[in-house]
Amino acid sequence: MLGFGTLTRKVFGTPNDRKVKGARPLVEKINALEPEFEALSDEGLKDKTQALAERAMGGESLDDLLPEAFANCREAAKRTLGLRAYDTQLLGAIFLHQGNIAEQKTGEGKTLTATFATYLNALTGKGVHVVTVNDYLVQRDAEWMGKVFSALGLTTGVAIAGMDEDAKREAYACDVTYATNNELGFDYLRDNMKPTIEDMVQRGHNYAIVDEVDSILIDEARTPLIISGPLQDRSEMYVTIDSIIPLIEEDHFTLDEKQKNVTFTDEGNEFLEEQLRVRDLIEPEASLYDPESTSIVHHVNQGLRAHKLFQKDKDYIVRNGDVVLIDEFTGRMMAGRRLSDGLHQAIEAKEGVQIQPENQTLASVTFQNYFRLYNKLAGMTGTAATEAEEFATIYGLGVVEVPTNKPIARVDEDDQVFRTGQEKYNAMIDEIKAAHEKGQPVLVGTTSIDKSEMFSEALKAQNIEHNVLNARQHEQEAQIIADAGKLGAVTIATNMAGRGTDIQLGGNVEMKVLEAITAGPQADPEEVRKRIEAEHEDEKQKVLAAGGLFVLASERHESRRIDNQLRGRSGRQGDPGRTSFYLSLEDDLMRIFGSDRLDKVLKTLGLEEGEAIVHPWVNKSLERAQAKVEGRNFDIRKQLLKFDDVMNDQRKVIFTQRREIMEAKDLSEITSDMRDEVIDDLIDQYMPAKSYADQWDTEGLYAAVIENLSIDVPVMAWCEEEGVDDEQIRERLIEASDKLMAEKAEAFGEENMRSIEKQLVLQAIDGKWREHLLTLEHLRSVVGFRGYAQRDPLNEYKNESFQLFESMLESLRTEVTNKLSRIRPLTDEEREQMLAQMAAQQQPVQSPAETNAPPAPTAEAVANGFDENDQSTWGNPGRNELCPCGSGKKFKHCHGALV
Repeated sequence: MLGFGTLTRKVFGTPNDRKVKGARPLVEKINALEPEFEALSDEGLKDKTQALAERAMGGESLDDLLPEAFANCREAAKRTLGLRAYDTQLLGAIFLHQGNIAEQKTGEGKTLTATFATYLNALTGKGVHVVTVNDYLVQRDAEWMGKVFSALGLTTGVAIAGMDEDAKREAYACDVTYATNNELGFDYLRDNMKPTIEDMVQRGHNYAIVDEVDSILIDEARTPLIISGPLQDRSEMYVTIDSIIPLIEEDHFTLDEKQKNVTFTDEGNEFLEEQLRVRDLIEPEASLYDPESTSIVHHVNQGLRAHKLFQKDKDYIVRNGDVVLIDEFTGRMMAGRRLSDGLHQAIEAKEGVQIQPENQTLASVTFQNYFRLYNKLAGMTGTAATEAEEFATIYGLGVVEVPTNKPIARVDEDDQVFRTGQEKYNAMIDEIKAAHEKGQPVLVGTTSIDKSEMFSEALKAQNIEHNVLNARQHEQEAQIIADAGKLGAVTIATNMAGRGTDIQLGGNVEMKVLEAITAGPQADPEEVRKRIEAEHEDEKQKVLAAGGLFVLASERHESRRIDNQLRGRSGRQGDPGRTSFYLSLEDDLMRIFGSDRLDKVLKTLGLEEGEAIVHPWVNKSLERAQAKVEGRNFDIRKQLLKFDDVMNDQRKVIFTQRREIMEAKDLSEITSDMRDEVIDDLIDQYMPAKSYADQWDTEGLYAAVIENLSIDVPVMAWCEEEGVDDEQIRERLIEASDKLMAEKAEAFGEENMRSIEKQLVLQAIDGKWREHLLTLEHLRSVVGFRGYAQRDPLNEYKNESFQLFESMLESLRTEVTNKLSRIRPLTDEEREQMLAQMAAQQQPVQSPAETNAPPAPTAEAVANGFDENDQSTWGNPGRNELCPCGSGKKFKHCHGALV
């Protein structure tokens, strides 16, 4: 019997069906215009763009221009790329233009879909940003789709890491700019640290289309982009703490895998105190609960997290002496990204690599708040429906599932659940072997590097040829993916294979052609293409006959989206295929969400070794567990956003104020108001309202006036005058300080003075904002404890951060006034002295190698076999032990500095 909800959907259709149906008439209009645009010359397409742009800038709505713009863009793509957009791609583009997320399955052509909405919105002349997840995709898409935009008379730019400022500014000035999410965010932060408007590279946030939108706006949402500067080096502390952690036992800590948290028990705290006293890190009578031990406790907790929550080759890898994080959702390396609060340093100490100094935050923003700056936002992905609520709540984005061009022919099999991991792996190897023998390409999905390498070893033992794709082989990603659809291919991959890749059956024609032309440059490219296309078609038919791509996954991820992405590699454009998930009760998800009960049930049912339980109910049960985890993660992100919104409001105020100051020609009025307010504060402090003259602190006021305003006036004598009041003293001080500043302006020259004022105000804002960010970080880390006092931590954070913001603005006024009152032109003598110093600094200095070279070894050390040119003769001294050369210095300050 049909449920009421199912029945209504059958009669009225789903909301998604109604949206798709509503957009169909627009597609018909675009199709009807096709003959008219086919008749245009190449120059005619550009003229049409010019005419449409004039209408858009003249006030005509983009919705009215849509049919003509899309028809023009379709014709340009047909001529430059040989691709005629399907009706389903036009539907996706319409939803993108409307500010939605278009969910399109793999192989449906998202890259081409984006060009239509990009072109239409670029007609306003305000620029469009197309956002992808890595530099390779940015350059590939810009080069590929840039041909279409060029044929339409639009300019295309690329913004990636490592570009110089002028090239970046040029890229952002283009009609269409392709960039990574990281680079856009960092450029925004860097722009708001620049001293002048001309130095800024971005030109506003009009419209953005975010590719792999779920990865960027959900998986990455909790990661703030931070520009930071180094603090003092505390590497010895991390090394010392790291030597303690391996000594702790099971009863010294509790590990909560569900919440990803680890804490010390009382026994653990006692053991730690004992170890820390031995190493002279805390006083003999001190405990971990003393205020002086706060920093030590922080280091110890981070050391514990580094050892118990972060696994090598799953959460990070060590590459060229650096700890490089791995994205748990995509399996890709995140080069340059570091964990905060000393956690990255704790992992570096654990792995024995060089410890980088901790950093102080100079500016930060989360992706959630950066992308909410855009006037209009849209996104594309193959998997967004499961997170529709979050997109709607946080970003105001609707999710529309775009129909596929051809019906999906893929078979998604029920999960197979084994009791142990070994049984599961054995069954998977058998399954891979069977598929390989009949020529069916297989993509094996794993959750970590070590598991992908374990599968690789097992397949080598069976003499099965295969490729491995994980963060270690990311440079060969395009090649490995291009080969993954070939006859009999076996590819073992982490989550990397789930994004930005398109596995074509029979292999990738373009890659094959490129390889053949590179191998034989003398051959005729057209002949090479014809031959390879014929070979490819033959191989493709064999792969289709073998059943298409088989996706075999070794574990379910805690997010359904990641599983769906992996499934989506198979069955592109109506191709056949199959997907299967092999699970065991030892998998993380199963273990964390109550596999003990299931294990007992399976034993009771008499499940034999090597047997699996297969039933749709198991799938539903797992999906419910995944939905619970997703819901919890959404709540965490929503709560974090509420806290971040507080800082975001303040960030907007500071950045807006900063921009206004940079745009202003004359700040003398602002600095004058600041001075007046500082004088008001001094009067209120030392001559309180409604107080008698004998209660005034005239000495304190005199000292404060000299300190803050740099004017020496007879304040005490003024206060002793008959009938004088606080208002008269205020006016006299304002008059004296204005006179001083007028003299300075005359000495420096009016134009120089205005420039100095601007620089000083900007420097003060930047410095105070940095201090404020650090204070807010500290407040955020402890405000949760207010919950124990039955107070809402969020409200407490809002109130206190507002008070901190107000006091920051007050101290800003004082600092600017103080610095402006102290500046003066250099005397001729001082100028000559400064020039001499600069000249001395430019003299060639002795190289660090010469100045810091360790002393020659003593005769005794040489007699004992020490050779400073052969490290194997040095033994293995600790960094803080004496150097074996006999110098008497610590090893790290002597020959150890060379290692």
